[in-house]
Amino acid sequence: MPSSSTESAIRLTPRQLELLRMIAEYQQSRCYSPTLAEMADALNISRSTVFEHISELRGKGLLSGSPNKARSLKTSSKAQELLSSFSEPDFVRQSDGIPLAGQVAAGLPLEAVENTESLSLNSCFGTDGDIFALEVNGESMINENIHPGDYIICRRSSTAHNGQLVVAVVDEENATLKRFYKEKNRARLEPANDNFQPIYSKNCRIKAVVIGLVRKF
Repeated sequence: MPSSSTESAIRLTPRQLELLRMIAEYQQSRCYSPTLAEMADALNISRSTVFEHISELRGKGLLSGSPNKARSLKTSSKAQELLSSFSEPDFVRQSDGIPLAGQVAAGLPLEAVENTESLSLNSCFGTDGDIFALEVNGESMINENIHPGDYIICRRSSTAHNGQLVVAVVDEENATLKRFYKEKNRARLEPANDNFQPIYSKNCRIKAVVIGLVRKF
């Protein structure tokens, strides 16, 4: 439940709170906001109703973004503070880690020594608020051993060096996982699958740099 001071400062309807949480979830996990159609479908309401609620949330200083650009909505610091005052939303996942039992040899055998440490994503990649994970959907990077169903670990960044693996938004619309190369007056997003063509764009925004991979067998 929100604190009394927060509740008295900003009053939201249950539907507005649902929309705000949905936008925050997309922003955290996908690096872009849902469309009006996606919000309407998810909440089983009309697009015009979604638009009215979004306008209300903008007026309360909880959302920003260009009304003429798709997927540009962002939650403000005031919105993030408000959401954190409620019970933890479903999209936040906590983990105590997996026991780290020691090492296993991939070459000569090693003595088996039991360990009492634990292994978690936080222990591997840190607890920086800019670290997040995305599930891979598609086969454009399979030649780099990145397959559908894998999870990439990302660090939020608006810049990248040539050759880095990035999550980028092209033409203000869709996010994609590719190798980034800066060319004259455009960016080249290079796949790792001969069945896919490079993406060339003059309107490419880097959202994150990939720093790790998690896979279930």
